[in-house]
Amino acid sequence: MTTRIRNADIVIAYDGAADDHVYRRNLDVVFDASGILHLGDGFTGEVAREIDGKGFMVMPGLVDIHSHPSSEPGNKGMTDEVGTPKLYNSSLYEFLWLFRADAEGIPHLNHVAWSELLMSGTTTLVDVSFPSEGWVDRAAASGLRMVMAPMYRNGRWFTRNGYTVEYELDDAAGRKAMEDAFKVIDAALAHESGRLSGMACPAQIDTCTEELFRASIAAASERNIPIQTHAAQSISEFHEMVRRSGLSPVQWLDSIGFLGPNASIAHAIFLDDHPWVRWPTRTDLARLAETGTSVAHCPTVFGRRGVTLRDLGRYLKAGVNIGIGTDTFPHNMLEELRHAGVFARITGENHAVVTTGQVFRAATLGGAKLLGRDDIGRLAKGAQADLVMIDLTHPMMRPTRDPLKSLVNAAADRAVAHVFVQGRQVVADGKVLTMDYQAASDGMEQAQRRALAKASSLDWAGRSVDELAPPSLRWA
Repeated sequence: MTTRIRNADIVIAYDGAADDHVYRRNLDVVFDASGILHLGDGFTGEVAREIDGKGFMVMPGLVDIHSHPSSEPGNKGMTDEVGTPKLYNSSLYEFLWLFRADAEGIPHLNHVAWSELLMSGTTTLVDVSFPSEGWVDRAAASGLRMVMAPMYRNGRWFTRNGYTVEYELDDAAGRKAMEDAFKVIDAALAHESGRLSGMACPAQIDTCTEELFRASIAAASERNIPIQTHAAQSISEFHEMVRRSGLSPVQWLDSIGFLGPNASIAHAIFLDDHPWVRWPTRTDLARLAETGTSVAHCPTVFGRRGVTLRDLGRYLKAGVNIGIGTDTFPHNMLEELRHAGVFARITGENHAVVTTGQVFRAATLGGAKLLGRDDIGRLAKGAQADLVMIDLTHPMMRPTRDPLKSLVNAAADRAVAHVFVQGRQVVADGKVLTMDYQAASDGMEQAQRRALAKASSLDWAGRSVDELAPPSLRWA
């Protein structure tokens, strides 16, 4: 079905010469399942549906390049304000596995996260999850353009005391997990929807051996898909990689051939020049830029623990490609963009270190580049028909002098009216059409209750739930 949005007040269109977005006024946007057919006046083909664009801004769908929809939604109310003081305030080693949903709960968590992403204008998602039953088919039914990134690793990290991190790594287990993950990726690549693809994801730099990384690099290259890992995300991890190799995490990845235009690192915070690590070299940032390696920046989850990039503007100025992800709850890309800008200005100690336009570019064109695609994250003839209609009449969008600033810094998802993916409408009047958000949230509630019932037994110190995650107020 061909759809025309007639005479939209504002369109955020792609300027190929500048490789950036521009505002344009009073434009028609015509599209079908094959992509965007026309921008501007004078379209002469048949149109099956026409939408009045008056009072709307049309923008490209956002590209979320790092998210954990099978786990993070269930952590709401639990990991918002937790961390391990003697492990540099990271929440990874003590808390990451305590509140995990069971197999019954995972589909509900998926639908909550995917619904929130659609409602906040996301049309492409990199879903970084451990594989679960029915995951691929659920992803296809969500309506999102989905990059399946099944995590695998040689083993786990854990702490027995709250101040040291230990590892259990098994070569055979890692190879088997990788084989299973690539079966999922191959199924996604072959899926009839045409909206699914894959990404290799050796889970974390410190839970995967060099052999597993090298096998992953080769498998990704064979399939011509991107590869991503978590690295430079904690000081404990930085010290562990130094203990193993004498190199920073980025330097070690470089030494095994991981870095390159096909690769990305989530979260690349603790580079060798970060003041908290006091390392003698200063090469990591330039090496990321020189190799074309992208960074998946997820500001909210780290900001909750007093950690930020130092800083987003500095990475961009150095020439590092940045994409934005939602590595926590809520799965709200527009709020994530707001945090990306605010945190950068705080850390950079200057209002001018990054602009809203640069942050928006990271969440669209930056994400597309990370995925090796030139047909998403932009509104241009021939691009995918992944687009969002923003209600300019919403009170939080006014004044509309600079609508992108109003959207990111004020209105966020409240002004998202309609969303289309591959030409199909998946959000109408702010409501998801492909999933039952309310029912999923009900299921998630029950899943968290089941998880909390066993959390104390999983904790190394056997603490109660209220000791692990103290409530905001005392219960009278």
